[in-house]
Amino acid sequence: MADMGGEQVQQAVAGAVAVLRTATDRDWRAVKAGRLTWSCRETAAHIASDLLAYAGQLAGRAQDAYVPFEITLDGDGADGLDPADNDGVLHVIETTGALLTAAIRTTPREVRAFHPYPFRSAGPVGFAAMGVAEVLLHTHDIAEGLDLAYEPPAELSTFVLGTIFPHIQPATDPWRTLLWATGRGDLPGRAPVTGWRWSNNLVIPADRLTLEGVTPLAATDLATGGDGGFAWVEGGPFEGTCEAAGMTVKAYESGVHRPEFGLFVLVRHEDGRAIGGIGFHGAPDEDGRAEIGYDLTEPARGHGYATEALRALAGWALAREDVRSLFATVERDNVPSQRVLERAGFVRVSGDGDDDQMAYELRRP
Repeated sequence: MADMGGEQVQQAVAGAVAVLRTATDRDWRAVKAGRLTWSCRETAAHIASDLLAYAGQLAGRAQDAYVPFEITLDGDGADGLDPADNDGVLHVIETTGALLTAAIRTTPREVRAFHPYPFRSAGPVGFAAMGVAEVLLHTHDIAEGLDLAYEPPAELSTFVLGTIFPHIQPATDPWRTLLWATGRGDLPGRAPVTGWRWSNNLVIPADRLTLEGVTPLAATDLATGGDGGFAWVEGGPFEGTCEAAGMTVKAYESGVHRPEFGLFVLVRHEDGRAIGGIGFHGAPDEDGRAEIGYDLTEPARGHGYATEALRALAGWALAREDVRSLFATVERDNVPSQRVLERAGFVRVSGDGDDDQMAYELRRP
């Protein structure tokens, strides 16, 4: 997953500009952009504004709010300048797209910056997916208003859906699925969408680690032998993490994936390296019970990382209203894993006989 994000932003911007450049002789101020209330020019300015804002969030490492600045096209404010023509507007989109691309490529992958939905932060790949979404969707709006044919490459829609729409079940046509998911079209067998928001991945902090939620796109890569976009220590990812990634992909494709109850990769603070995985086997059942599992690469074992990660994830889960208890199963001869569970506060509830598996539980206080 090398250069994940930057390449997609470049491709999206180039495709959008190529289509819109065929209509620069039209009056973009006089035509509404599809079903939006904005004109085509206002929508084009919005694309540039979002691309610059996302670049600013990453470059400025904003943590609590948006960096307080905005972009204004010449002639659209009290600047006394002649209005930027349509070619000029497209040049601004190209420029802000290049700025976002540069910010993505120069920002360490573990850096998070403020974005409100839904967990108040996003990483470089998340901002890339949001930037690509803004370009694709609003180019569609402008093209609809100007009666232009526009359909971006399917892989760009797949990138957006698999990164910031983890709750949307994929379909055979990614572009039509993205349009439907954002209230811009119909999809056979699915009700119309009247309200929507995208969803960046969840991260849970611990003392020496960050538990970073794995998106469906990253899970697909992990399940097929890739690195999922993470820089792994030697020997990683371990088999259990790859199997858990496959479970995530199956849940996503079945339309039952809840990203906050999926897979997390453990990223070490000291060097940004991924050392293992932890997560849930699915969402809580009707009794508020959820199963949890974890693994570590061999070089990371024996340092207390698994216990630290399990405490962090269990604490996050049991603070929710929909989780009342957690349980985990472990093989009888896997004494180190049993010790991890016990140090994290889990209590053995079965396995006193000859069973190969032992079960542990942690209940909400």
